[in-house]
Amino acid sequence: MLVTSEEPIGIAVVGAGYWGPNLVRNFQGSQEFHLRWLCDLDVDRARKVLGRYSTVQVTADLDEVLADPQVHAIAIATPAGTHLPVAMAALKAGKHVLVEKPLAATREEGIQLVEEAERRGLTLMTDHTFCYTPVVLRIREMLHSGELGELHFLDSVRINLGLVQRDIDVIWDLAPHDLSILDFVLPPSVRPVAVAAHGADGIGAGRACVAYLTLQLSTGAIAHIHVNWLSPVKVRTAIIGGSKRTLVWDDLNPSQRLAVYDRGVDVASPDELGDEQRRDILVSYRSGDMVAPALTEREALRTMVDEYARAIRTGTPALTDGRAGLRVLEILQAASRSLAEGGTMIKLDEGHMA
Repeated sequence: MLVTSEEPIGIAVVGAGYWGPNLVRNFQGSQEFHLRWLCDLDVDRARKVLGRYSTVQVTADLDEVLADPQVHAIAIATPAGTHLPVAMAALKAGKHVLVEKPLAATREEGIQLVEEAERRGLTLMTDHTFCYTPVVLRIREMLHSGELGELHFLDSVRINLGLVQRDIDVIWDLAPHDLSILDFVLPPSVRPVAVAAHGADGIGAGRACVAYLTLQLSTGAIAHIHVNWLSPVKVRTAIIGGSKRTLVWDDLNPSQRLAVYDRGVDVASPDELGDEQRRDILVSYRSGDMVAPALTEREALRTMVDEYARAIRTGTPALTDGRAGLRVLEILQAASRSLAEGGTMIKLDEGHMA
């Protein structure tokens, strides 16, 4: 269902809890959308989110929203366990769907949503918000263009003294951010092929509170992700090393979020060496300049909303479409299996429904 460029896209937000108000604010601020409904089981909470003088309609009845012909799309910000029934109902009603991460509670449920959207020719988008930050968009550009060269490694740290979740471990709570970013920035020819996970529950919470994920990539490169609820300090960093340059992303440093170093290791191949040197590979160290690219500060959610509108109007997949959500779910499930098996390396399904 394409929406003409002359009319705003009628949108409804489902869920007025933690993330819903952020979606409401950004859809209201977009010229591409007309927010028509806010749906939540707690009607009073929804009214407080909208404010006293809002003309947006409020309801606890999803069917009432889906029956409105002026609603072309919905955005879901409800618990992951409800994503399948809510999103499936919206797709069957002919609505485009944006789903807060994770796409679904399991990969199998995610596959159902992707297949339904494709069968009906509807947009299904996963709200991997971090992918739309200016710094991640720039990192994607650098990796896709070859500016960093061949990818050698990625090391990501996401730790803080965080809220210990009751229903999920630290991998399912924090790693989706890093896994969605990894999926987003990798060049099309590079993909994860296996994952191993190690974790610990030092406080007796009944689930892993500290975890390390190691991903093998199809090129032989490696990605490592550290997530932790128990750190006394908050750290949000990533180092991505390439054959030409290495970048350091410090998300907590607004004055210099991204630094690109022309420093690294050069290795001469045996073909380039003389007969007497062939036994020893020549390693040389490169020490060049550091550049901090200028980045335009823009709220990631606003860019994500624009991408949702573009996908709806053109009928082409969003940058973080349903299949991107599936790939993240596959890694999460494989990581959980690895954790249960003591850190075994688990191979990922090679491209099936991904």
